[in-house]
Amino acid sequence: MPFHVEHRNIVENEPSERVSAEASVLSSRVHYYSRLTASSDRLLSPPDHVIPCQEELYVYSPLGMAFKVTGGDGGAKNPSIITIFAIWNTMMGTSILSIPWGIKQAGFTLGIVLLISMGLLTLYCCLRVLKSPKSIPYIDTSDWEFPDVCKYYFGKFGQWSSLVFSMVSLIGAMVVYWVLMSNFLFNTGKFIYNYAHNVSMSDTEFGTNGSERVICPFPDTGDHRGNSGISGLYLNTNNYGNDTSDTAVFDRWWSKTNTIPFYLIILLLPLLNFRSASFFARFTFLGTISVVYLIILVTLKAIRLGFHLEFHWLETTQFYVPEFRLLFPQLTGVLTLAFFIHNCIITLMKSNKHQENNVRDLSVAYLLVGLTYLYVGVLIFSAFPSPPLSKDCIEPNFLDNFPSSDVLVFVARTCLLFQMTTVYPLLGYLVRVQMMSQVFGKHYPSFFHVFTLNIFIVGTGVCMAKYYPNIGSIIRYSGATCGLALVFVFPSLVHMISQKRRGELSWPSAIFHSLLIVLGVANVAGQFFM
Repeated sequence: MPFHVEHRNIVENEPSERVSAEASVLSSRVHYYSRLTASSDRLLSPPDHVIPCQEELYVYSPLGMAFKVTGGDGGAKNPSIITIFAIWNTMMGTSILSIPWGIKQAGFTLGIVLLISMGLLTLYCCLRVLKSPKSIPYIDTSDWEFPDVCKYYFGKFGQWSSLVFSMVSLIGAMVVYWVLMSNFLFNTGKFIYNYAHNVSMSDTEFGTNGSERVICPFPDTGDHRGNSGISGLYLNTNNYGNDTSDTAVFDRWWSKTNTIPFYLIILLLPLLNFRSASFFARFTFLGTISVVYLIILVTLKAIRLGFHLEFHWLETTQFYVPEFRLLFPQLTGVLTLAFFIHNCIITLMKSNKHQENNVRDLSVAYLLVGLTYLYVGVLIFSAFPSPPLSKDCIEPNFLDNFPSSDVLVFVARTCLLFQMTTVYPLLGYLVRVQMMSQVFGKHYPSFFHVFTLNIFIVGTGVCMAKYYPNIGSIIRYSGATCGLALVFVFPSLVHMISQKRRGELSWPSAIFHSLLIVLGVANVAGQFFM
């Protein structure tokens, strides 16, 4: 048991004296408190004036000697700057590719306002999650996660519902990864084939001319103003007919939706069955490199393309930029997942060296994430060449607005493909650990159980990549669904209940947090009606 002793009784290189009477009394008092109740119950735990400060903690030896405690809690602690960028790196995911599309769906001005507002709301809810374990009195919650907090307040319902919504976010991310990996693998192979065979696709892709070519992959779909007369210029590469040329054969066996999603099974399904994902964790730094490269790519494209914005308040023109659109819930759904880190924020912040700075560090991390999203979204939207193209041509994955022959974009797709190949097994490992530990009590109950789960996850990704490869919609549906519970409902309810038990719940607090719950429900409903 750690306790305080006088300096002359500390064991060093020189012979030491026996422990003093004061130290023995202190040791007895600490032992007395520890025997009054269970170690997990803080009701009768030793008060602060009995336990000395960290610098004066020593271990009492049965031989009557005292040894200084070193190493603190034994865990490695990170300075604030490392913690901030760890959060930034964790939050920077595939959602960044859909931010320009989301701004287009909401309108330019409303999109910027929503991005800032959602960042502030999700930050506040994340702070509520971070502080939730400390609001529980008389129980040691130092090793608790948010599902444990939900179980404490809502019983088995809170535990299992938090698990289900966490699975929605993780499996949704894995589905998006599968769709994107199919996209990136297709375009990478297309670039290599066209370069090797000197094939130019400029005549079969509707878009701009010049060195910085921008394309509109589907000009004949959606509300693309001004493109109704040129939809016939778009050639569907899946209509091969009886063409037996080498290019047609390649296109038949190298299809973005018909073949590539199945090719990925050969590579990724075996990786999901590994017992440990430690090997793939070594490549997490690739996520930071990919995001930094995307920022550089967006900057170069914006400089070369220039800004193309036409605002008209009183009349509608062919290429005007709408500032407010009724499809704005699609952006809020994307942003819910883009700012989502609530299911692991407690774990991330435990490694922060200065726990008193947790609120500041988390706020700075959210600020950096919001600025990154804002920078990429606004620049891509503003630089999209309109005219001659319409802003409605912006794709849910903005890299699709650049041809496969673009070298800079080819490098971005290749980096993202390799990074996602290493992150995908990590996500599968998290799904397996959370689900299997809750259902079977083991992380790896058997190969059959793990293989069955992985077949379901991979099958879901293949089906979505083949029949509905729209990452914008997948992100917004999964983001709004998991955000309903883990961002808006549970953090707000936990905070209100803890305030009520302490007698501190006020009407403004109740109204504000109830409004957050209503916003979460409206966010989900908006995905189906807008």
